[in-house]
Amino acid sequence: MRTSRDAPTRRIRAAVVGTGAIAAGSHLPALAALAAEGGLEVVAAVDVDTGAVQRFCADGGVPHGYTDLGRMLAEQRPDLVCICTPPTLHREQTVAALRAGAWVWCEKPPVPSLADFDAVEAEEGQEDDGGPYASIVFQHRFGSGARHVRRLIADGALGRPLVAHCQTTWYRDAAYYAVPWRGRWDTEGGGPAMGHGIHQTDLLLDLLGPWSEVRAMAGRLVHDVQTEDVSTALVRFGGGALATVVNSVLSPDEVSRIRIDCERATVELTHLYGHGNDNWRITPAPGVPAGEAAAWRDFGPDVPSSHLAQLRELVASMRAGQRPRSSGADGRTSLELVTALYKSAFTDTTVRAGDIGPGDPFYTALHGGAPGWAPAPATYEEASA
Repeated sequence: MRTSRDAPTRRIRAAVVGTGAIAAGSHLPALAALAAEGGLEVVAAVDVDTGAVQRFCADGGVPHGYTDLGRMLAEQRPDLVCICTPPTLHREQTVAALRAGAWVWCEKPPVPSLADFDAVEAEEGQEDDGGPYASIVFQHRFGSGARHVRRLIADGALGRPLVAHCQTTWYRDAAYYAVPWRGRWDTEGGGPAMGHGIHQTDLLLDLLGPWSEVRAMAGRLVHDVQTEDVSTALVRFGGGALATVVNSVLSPDEVSRIRIDCERATVELTHLYGHGNDNWRITPAPGVPAGEAAAWRDFGPDVPSSHLAQLRELVASMRAGQRPRSSGADGRTSLELVTALYKSAFTDTTVRAGDIGPGDPFYTALHGGAPGWAPAPATYEEASA
């Protein structure tokens, strides 16, 4: 099995699978930044569209373009594969890369179901072999702001977390859902709880730790889609804190927000698609010494949340042969909560952590076959077309 442990100082060979907007706008710039520092080189790109991969390679200075993932893996033998394709392809492509000995950095949402995630995790290398591992792109938990607040909460400086709010209220029009794979369970996996709000959900879990139960509601209020276009949930955490989670694509005043009320301070993050130190605010409770509050507000050098921030840490993990954050059980927790949110909303029940496993219909599909939410069975004419 090939890992970077056997060559900790050589340049890591990276490849990009899927050459659409997220690859060109986020992954390639992050890869190029590390390449400019000499620690990495982008050796190949893959896309089923020949013209698209040719343009991507020409614009990004990528030497080899392919339309076949298997061929690229065999010929280029990359150390790291960045998966930037629609969610329905993530499982197959991630497994192929892992079996070829490459580490994987896969765009969110990770895969369409917990069953798919567990199948991917089963293909990862053993801990004592140093990988390879598959990490999910959850870049909002990386950067100086999230790191600083995580430390303050973990160390108990702010006191016990009590109340939290997690909000992803964005706006998407009919043209957005005209893209054929959007708004469909079999191709997108889910609606805003899965495809949009999972970033803030993941950050909330990274700050507060394990959740214990969820009670949720979902609606399809505007868009003609299979999935929901709005959801709300009440989540209880293992430490006792209660949180509301709101995900929407119906909100003209777009915002992403997390607020955590602790015993000694309120921490609030307000942004849209990424955050820096200035997007965080800490309000001390009455009686907190001014000097202590000032120390809380000192975030240090500003490292914005970004693909680059996560990629740096991932590459460091590769060189050390260590499991990266946002992989394995750590990467699964957000998907498990989103799955539980859907089950709660569609079955009108409280769902507890660990409830959903093999044999549960929500384990293999986020709609769980629920009436009114599961896709309608294909007609004879549709099946024969």
